[in-house]
Amino acid sequence: MNEGWKEPPQSPLLVLENLKKHYPIKRGLLNRTSDYVKAVDGVDLNIMPGETLGLVGESGCGKSTIGRSIVGLERPTDGRIRFQGADISKLSGREMIRLRSQVQIVFQDPYSSLNPRKTVGSLIAEAVRVHRVVQPGEVDAEVDRLLDLVGLPKNSKSRYPHEFSGGQRQRVGIARALALKPKLIVCDEPVSALDVSIQAQVLNLLKQLQKELNLTYLFIAHGLGAVRYISDRIAVMYLGKVVEVGPTKEIFRNPKHPYTRALLDSYPIANPHLRDRERIVLEGDVPSPVNPPSGCRFHTRCPMAQAQCRQEEPRLAGEGSHSAACLFSH
Repeated sequence: MNEGWKEPPQSPLLVLENLKKHYPIKRGLLNRTSDYVKAVDGVDLNIMPGETLGLVGESGCGKSTIGRSIVGLERPTDGRIRFQGADISKLSGREMIRLRSQVQIVFQDPYSSLNPRKTVGSLIAEAVRVHRVVQPGEVDAEVDRLLDLVGLPKNSKSRYPHEFSGGQRQRVGIARALALKPKLIVCDEPVSALDVSIQAQVLNLLKQLQKELNLTYLFIAHGLGAVRYISDRIAVMYLGKVVEVGPTKEIFRNPKHPYTRALLDSYPIANPHLRDRERIVLEGDVPSPVNPPSGCRFHTRCPMAQAQCRQEEPRLAGEGSHSAACLFSH
């Protein structure tokens, strides 16, 4: 090997380019479109192979819509979704079936995502058979392997979803996602419906599986504790836009955007000496995504807002891997 040779930089596994998802509002006897809900309105993100990108924000900010768009459950209004360099935002039905073997999703509510009339074994085996992951005679052994991988006994195959606890059902959902040997898994608030102790177990399982199987995660959540524990980088969303993105430690140590600071200030701290610290307390409600504010979308609730914020829309900018969409954060 030449002494001057350097390993080429790794390419992102997933890239979002100006991603938009607008939902039409139908009104009147003729059911005409009168306006649009701008759920996602111009998002640029990338995820590197083997990393976990945490996506956080208030309910309704568009983070779940991004996850559903990536796996093909929603068709983007505009923009591109590139997976391994290929644009997957406008795939046909057959092409999407092939993509599903590479990109999977774990839903927030495991019970509603599992057919209550089928046993756990048949739920997992169905994906294995349809996508021909193994030979027909090896399906049962593959189901046993997947159950063992997520910490469930083999006799779970004959049981129905209602016979499991919430944490166990989420393990079933994870096993089903792993059945196709994907490279990317979208985790759409996978622990928010679980008890705190069970949350820790599921998060540890996800980290263990990532290490063993070289998985890449998009981890969507509104709980900062879970995101801080599992994520390598964090992207913060507000009203359809990404307002800050950076390494997890840097986001928590030195948040640049006022909205990110407000989210961190709302996070409880066990140290009693820090209870009287100066905090940003947000006032008012989140504006409507049908008619978002001009300029910076956060200016209606931002304690630092100035006249320029009402007129000029900020772009993500910063030094290195940490950037924020704020006119006065640099």
